[in-house]
Amino acid sequence: MGALRELAVSFVVPGPSGVAIRDRMRVSQTDAAVLAEVGVHLGSLASGDLAERSRQGLAHDVAGWAGRKRELTAKSSARWAGSITKATNDQWALARRGQAAYLGWLRGQISSVEARLARPLGAKADKREGLARGYASRGEWHAKARRLHTLKDRLATVEADWAAGRVRVVRGGKRLANTRHHLAVAGLSEQLWRERWQAERMFLSADGESGKRFGNETIRITDSGQLSIKLPAPLAHLANAPHGRYVLDATVRFRHRGQEWRDRIAANRAVAYRIDHDTARGRWYATASWQRAAVPVLPLEAALARGVAGVDMNDDHLAAWRLDVHGNPVGEPQRFFYDLTGSAEHRDAQIRHALSRLLHYTRRCGAAAIAIEDLDFTNGTSREQHGRNKRFRRLLSRFPTAKLKARLVSMAAEQDIAVVTVDPAYTSRWGAQHWQKPLATPARKISRHDAASIAIGRRALGHPIRRRTAPPPQHQSDGAGHRTAQAGPDTRGRDGIRPPATDHAPGDVSPSGKRKRRPSTPNTVRGAPVQLVFTDQERLDAFRKPGAALWVTRI
Repeated sequence: MGALRELAVSFVVPGPSGVAIRDRMRVSQTDAAVLAEVGVHLGSLASGDLAERSRQGLAHDVAGWAGRKRELTAKSSARWAGSITKATNDQWALARRGQAAYLGWLRGQISSVEARLARPLGAKADKREGLARGYASRGEWHAKARRLHTLKDRLATVEADWAAGRVRVVRGGKRLANTRHHLAVAGLSEQLWRERWQAERMFLSADGESGKRFGNETIRITDSGQLSIKLPAPLAHLANAPHGRYVLDATVRFRHRGQEWRDRIAANRAVAYRIDHDTARGRWYATASWQRAAVPVLPLEAALARGVAGVDMNDDHLAAWRLDVHGNPVGEPQRFFYDLTGSAEHRDAQIRHALSRLLHYTRRCGAAAIAIEDLDFTNGTSREQHGRNKRFRRLLSRFPTAKLKARLVSMAAEQDIAVVTVDPAYTSRWGAQHWQKPLATPARKISRHDAASIAIGRRALGHPIRRRTAPPPQHQSDGAGHRTAQAGPDTRGRDGIRPPATDHAPGDVSPSGKRKRRPSTPNTVRGAPVQLVFTDQERLDAFRKPGAALWVTRI
């Protein structure tokens, strides 16, 4: 067996730092036309600003930011210009992080392909020596050699973009842009596609300002739900209220966290708003978001003071089991199923429903923490990692580890439940080895995932996964005498020579119905039978049994 890698330390995941709530706006045709015109105008300004920021690259500084904002102020307003430039900088930084991740992925793929090309055809992997397996056939080897050249060309291009600070961003989404060439496959007409494309490229987002009325001067929502926006300078003729503002007929009522939102705007604290248009449903939505005060992370010992609910995340369900502070499983295993097929909305609803049931179970059983694995499948979906097992690679690709973890943390924070992440190494293997068989009964079937949840919980609590440690070698062989630490010499049922059982049915038949062989009488070296010592009650029970042979000595 090769050396085991060092396990990462368990830790409590920090809670969410922000809040976002959403509500539907039932706008009139006039309101929809004004919102679309304003969104398209500001979207065109955002596209030009993103292009300018991309051209500046690594040479961008505070002076360049101020120059871009001055140019946009003349075409909109100072606050709209600030929101646009800030969103542009965030989008450029996000694309930059994605570029760095893509660089790491390309380098990893190139090293994997090169390692397998260097091996003979059909060679098996050797983990001890660190050798990868060879390709199965000459045709596959040739195809991978061609792919290696393609990956190296991509790497050279991305490295040049990285050195120049150049990013490649599509406002509206690359997938939607490519859908334009496959409208029949997507089931869209050109008009529907253009409506969706226009809606995705609109810009109707405004950052909040503390101290201003209702926390936002650009997009303002009052405590009564009245929504108004500050019109850009070229569209001031659309105003229906003083100071170049347009008041919508629709009202906004945030049902979720509504009281928290009203308390915030009553104190004139900053709230950011975003307005979206769903062309498929023909609906408009308003989203409010704000930052929370930093909450100190709960210490690990305090989070685990009342035990933990270990959770094993799988493709179709969550396997959970509650453990006490000593690492012992309590109660019955729980499984919370979900279905990840279908649309993204369906998957999100399934995940929310499963996590809600998990949190309710955790509160019912009295635990204050949930232990999960710190999974990351970003490098496990390639063919070089799992060969031709397309089904397993597709399973890893659709498994929402990051989304599930983020949603669990945000939902658990509302119920004062801590989330502890542990190293996922060997949890399934060791859990099945040490816990699956001992906990299984004829009436209860224990799966490998249930046993893994126990392993995850014990690792979070700081206990070893195995059920108990082995005694020292001298105790295993009784080399240092009888192990009286487990039971005293007068304790019935201790390790050693035991008297025959007396609770069997007549005819030496056990209660289970199976006939047992009568214990033979061992002889010593001299051939004399061994004399056993019994209590009076044991002697009386033995003599009552027909045909019982017994040698006794008087105490």
